[in-house]
Amino acid sequence: MWARVGSQFMRQNVLKKINLVSRFYNSASSSVVNPVGRPKLPQSSKKGRLLTGATISLLIGGGAYASTVDEATFCGWLFSATKVVNPFFALLDPEVAHRLAVSAASRGWVPREKRPDPSILGLEVWGRRFSNPIGLSAGFDKNAEAVDGLLGIGFGFVEVGSVTPVPQDGNPKPRIFRLKGEGAIINRCGFNSEGIVAVAKRLGAQHGKRKLDETSNTSSSSSDEVKQGGKAGPGILGVNLGKNKTSEDPDADYVQGVHTLSQYADYLVINVSSPNTPGLRQLQGRKQLKDLVKKVQAARDEMQWGEEGPPPLLVKIAPDLSKQDLEDIAAVALALRLDGLIISNTTISRPDFVIKDPLASESGGLSGKPLFNLSTDILKETYTLTKGRVPLIGCGGISSGADAYKKIRAGASLVQLYTAFAYGGPALIPQIKAELAECLEKDGFKSIYEAVGADCR
Repeated sequence: MWARVGSQFMRQNVLKKINLVSRFYNSASSSVVNPVGRPKLPQSSKKGRLLTGATISLLIGGGAYASTVDEATFCGWLFSATKVVNPFFALLDPEVAHRLAVSAASRGWVPREKRPDPSILGLEVWGRRFSNPIGLSAGFDKNAEAVDGLLGIGFGFVEVGSVTPVPQDGNPKPRIFRLKGEGAIINRCGFNSEGIVAVAKRLGAQHGKRKLDETSNTSSSSSDEVKQGGKAGPGILGVNLGKNKTSEDPDADYVQGVHTLSQYADYLVINVSSPNTPGLRQLQGRKQLKDLVKKVQAARDEMQWGEEGPPPLLVKIAPDLSKQDLEDIAAVALALRLDGLIISNTTISRPDFVIKDPLASESGGLSGKPLFNLSTDILKETYTLTKGRVPLIGCGGISSGADAYKKIRAGASLVQLYTAFAYGGPALIPQIKAELAECLEKDGFKSIYEAVGADCR
């Protein structure tokens, strides 16, 4: 009897979520209007409407079946179901689709991973325990609206931002372009941000909830144990800091970000590598970077911290750097004992096989598959220059477990993706983790640690 009641309860919840998703897509269509008030949708979207009924019916049927089986199978079905839903986002304007995806994650209209990560993927970095090394890079959840939902999908860590001190709209639209044939995106958003005050309020609420959950847990843990999860939930939260476009004192912008947001972050990132903010990449120069990092470190260290200490400080660099540039950055990282580097941001270059796409001429940073080789080469070179002493996060063009594995072998302790997630949706995350675990086991590695920098030895 209890099994039957449980099955009915699961089925009702599935139908409820499907109904919410259905209403979500309907509201998405009506949210983009033209001056006369009628929905302004791509021609292909009208055809997509005809498929919506069939898709929802398929989801209902699958959900009714899946709700009768064990939790792991049911969880797997939910992730697989997103493969059916995700293509509808491709029918929308890229920025509208992005806005809707963030909104869906913030409302919990995404699957939640209930299955444990493969034990081989667990690792410790900066005294924090990551259940897996797969993270979501900055740029997706710019204003920390959907941290809980995104961590729930199964990312080991999520990085929000870039966050600027003062709210700014960013560059004029359109500013995001899909290069579907290349699995790439060009963006020139320009740090569109609601500002540190709005983000601090959201992160503060999440932090408070986390603390409440911890105090309600009667189980005690030793202070010598590695920190499990982070300040916003079971995963790790990074906060990426940017500067305002019109700022006359970039250093002060980053210091202000540290003072306001570091208390909520498991790690902080100084973003000096976006190609869409004038003059920003000049901060990667040896003297400029050294002066900036010193000021930010001082601002962080002058604050009061508990037993866990201040959040680690990382710098995110560009892939369009000369060997001398990399040597300078590596020297600064070692001299100032920087906690880590993220390699890399988007590129202003256009590989030959991308140029044929009509959208390749759009200005902005290129991300996705075409960035993989360039960013991995920079990653490997940086690992060698820093002698493996600085933890690296590999970012750029990852779309599979094999890609993540190559980044790790090139020197990354952790990896991040964004563009592939925009194309593949939530179902991509468990797929990447399973493939990565298989790659490690196939080559005889018993942990992530053993594989880090394997190609540099």
